[in-house]
Amino acid sequence: MATVKCSIPKGTRDFLPTEMARRNYIFDTIRSVFHLFAFEPIETPSLENLSTLMGKYGEEGDKLLFKVLNSGDFMEGVDFAQDYHKVAPQICDRGLRYDLTVPFARFVVQHREQVTFPFRRYQLQPVWRADRPQKGRYREFYQCDADMIGSTSLLNELELVQMIDMVFGRLGINVVVKINNRKVLAGIAEMVGAPDRLVDITVAIDKLDKIGLDNVRAELRERGLTDQQIAMLDPVFALTGDTEQKLGSLDQMFDGVEVGHKGVEELRELFGLITSADMKCSVELDLTLARGLNYYTGAIFEVKARDVQIGSICGGGRYDNLTGIFGMPDVSGVGISFGADRIYDVLTELNAFPEGLEQSARIMFINFGPAEQSACVKIAARLRAEGISTLIYPDAAKMKKQMDFANRKQVPYVAFVGESEMNDGTVTLKNMVDGTQATLTVEELIARI
Repeated sequence: MATVKCSIPKGTRDFLPTEMARRNYIFDTIRSVFHLFAFEPIETPSLENLSTLMGKYGEEGDKLLFKVLNSGDFMEGVDFAQDYHKVAPQICDRGLRYDLTVPFARFVVQHREQVTFPFRRYQLQPVWRADRPQKGRYREFYQCDADMIGSTSLLNELELVQMIDMVFGRLGINVVVKINNRKVLAGIAEMVGAPDRLVDITVAIDKLDKIGLDNVRAELRERGLTDQQIAMLDPVFALTGDTEQKLGSLDQMFDGVEVGHKGVEELRELFGLITSADMKCSVELDLTLARGLNYYTGAIFEVKARDVQIGSICGGGRYDNLTGIFGMPDVSGVGISFGADRIYDVLTELNAFPEGLEQSARIMFINFGPAEQSACVKIAARLRAEGISTLIYPDAAKMKKQMDFANRKQVPYVAFVGESEMNDGTVTLKNMVDGTQATLTVEELIARI
């Protein structure tokens, strides 16, 4: 058999035990906050029907969907001279999920009789995007989502911001939460006389931080806006003052633009709730924030780390009729998604992971031979019953080899059970941090550890 080069696809990663311990720390932190706010866990398949996914993420999102070829003779009867967009549906009817929100909307409709509304769910699963791999951007990555569906109350938006504040406070990451409202963006599009260009406007201005104002103007021009319409956007980009002053100025601009007024009203109410909630993180209005996904209709959120140059590490927003696509109209939802992989990169750059996460065993028993091993097995069972992670070295190897292994694995305690300990019913315990030793009964050993 020919030798195969060991490799994995670009944009994907293997995770070593140390990396997994750190990732699980992030997942456990996020999950614990989700539980505090009474969210319930669900899971959905990695594969969804393409009809579920296509058309929900905008033109650019559709291009990034991983499509899975049909099984069997999928090429039979297909005219490959056709345009790709006509060929693809004939040879692919499934795709890897792009996010967790659209599958969640499908889940809600499919299981509407089995869930209680308003429904609060969380989901920690991988998603896939056929993107160009770069720092902080992968083709396979985890999202940690929390959504409420079946309620239009802005209390839901407040609780999402509170969860953001709590998660990043526990992780020790200094963040800023940026908030806007898609109704405000719809109002801006109507104000400049281009209500049918909302998607073009939002896609372009969402790139402001990445490509700068001049390039945003150029892209808007390419997307069909006139120079006069583009110039009418400048006062929006130039707004100054605190949140209330910006909202006041914006409200005046929206003379006769009802959807814009509604967006300003929702933002005022939400920022009022946030002010009364005493957040520890910074929360600010960002009228250039657009979030590129087409299904957002109300408040939108994006979270940036202040001390690390990286893209957003959390985001989300309100969607009023995503379930309507699947036959269940007028059910509003709102949610956020924590980007676990980018959070990992931030914590790594800040060197902010807690010490001791890598410890797989709290104590390791040295193996002196068959009789001693048998005694260790009984004691190890007692320790594990008390919730203490315990390892017995599997072979009666040289002492140095076993101790070196314990050091490499950062095991804090090593236990010796030799002939004298077996006779006395004791264990000699060595603290690998300070080098001290003590001979203890099993009960004393459990109490010490």
